[in-house]
Amino acid sequence: MHDTNLLQLFTDDIGHAQRLLELMDEEFQALGERDLARLEQLLADKQPLLAQLDQHARQRSQLLTSLQLSTDRTGLQQFAERFALGQEVLERSDELGELLERCKEANERNGRLIRANRASVGSMLGILRSGDTPSLYDSRGATARIGQQRPLSQA
Repeated sequence: MHDTNLLQLFTDDIGHAQRLLELMDEEFQALGERDLARLEQLLADKQPLLAQLDQHARQRSQLLTSLQLSTDRTGLQQFAERFALGQEVLERSDELGELLERCKEANERNGRLIRANRASVGSMLGILRSGDTPSLYDSRGATARIGQQRPLSQA
């Protein structure tokens, strides 16, 4: 019974992680297009998946703890030795781990794009507000501000 429950949790989470990865790829595309409506929908779609992954992780930990096993890989290996479906549980655990690692990488990629977009928009807003002027280089290679007075020979 424990092995079928644990196997089902892993199997469900593999499906959730695959869907989450698809959504993160769509999010990357929407970020590139700056499609805010689509980004909002993707965020709404991701929230229940993340909540389900978290809930199942707690349930797996509780199940292992109830059997007096650690909640890490060692505990899972000990579980596999005790139960008939143990080897399949280990395989699903590895598959889920790989998917979650890919989700983490996709999330970091999206985060980099968000930071780059934020910097770009901030720079544009600064120029529009006339508070920030873009930096240029003078003949010596030092940065010069547009608003500074300097002789034409140094322009």
